[in-house]
Amino acid sequence: MGFLKVSSKSSPASVAGAIAGMVKDGVDVEIQAVGAGAVNQAVKAIAISRGFLSPIGIEVACIPYFADIVIDGEYRTAIRFKVILHYLKNGATIGENV
Repeated sequence: MGFLKVSSKSSPASVAGAIAGMVKDGVDVEIQAVGAGAVNQAVKAIAISRGFLSPIGIEVACIPYFADIVIDGEYRTAIRFKVILHYLKNGATIGENV
């Protein structure tokens, strides 16, 4: 499985669009970020994607975890975000009985 790789220069709106597109296509979404700036952009993208998906009854959450990776022969620690979906009924929001 691949990951959406986010850098500190990634556009959060573009990444959010990719997340929403993958969700609508039924593809599992995981995001990988290395470094504080990249993690910041990834979190903003997840927040923006909520705005794209909640009007169609899909609420987005994420589970962050660490992953050891190799970049150019050097070991690094990445943060990955597993995107979790909650399908809402009748326009309910998180916290309400659905």
